[in-house]
Amino acid sequence: MPAVSAARSKKAHRPVAVPANDPAMLLARARNAAYAEASRGNLGGGLGMLYEALQDEPMSHDLLSDMAALLLAAGKLEHAAGYAQRALQARSLHGPSLYTLAFALSGLGEVDRAIGVLTELQSGAGRESLQAEAPELIPVAMIELERLRRSRACDKT
Repeated sequence: MPAVSAARSKKAHRPVAVPANDPAMLLARARNAAYAEASRGNLGGGLGMLYEALQDEPMSHDLLSDMAALLLAAGKLEHAAGYAQRALQARSLHGPSLYTLAFALSGLGEVDRAIGVLTELQSGAGRESLQAEAPELIPVAMIELERLRRSRACDKT
């Protein structure tokens, strides 16, 4: 009997073969390679990799969101906002895209719009999405929302 259990155990833990040309796998590799380049200080190289991947998958909200995030990190706020908005067209209430859009808008001085986007991250589907993908960003977003609200209140007085 133990030999049968051992045989079943080996089958249960056997890795699943994924074809080398699996679109999801190729997408994941492109995204990982882009972030690896950016983490090595080659932000332009990472952006280039994402741009190339977008040529094959132009409506991938993940690629669009990643491009927006790297552009935000590079200080290219208008471009970051544009890519984040495109990601949100592909998948509305995508938390990381809302986060990037809000910070890009804030940096561009579009405070009211930034407050609106950050408010969407306070609760509901946008927050759930951000919680699932990048929970460490929720407190940062809420601090920025409070900062912008205080700034807006000071401007009105």
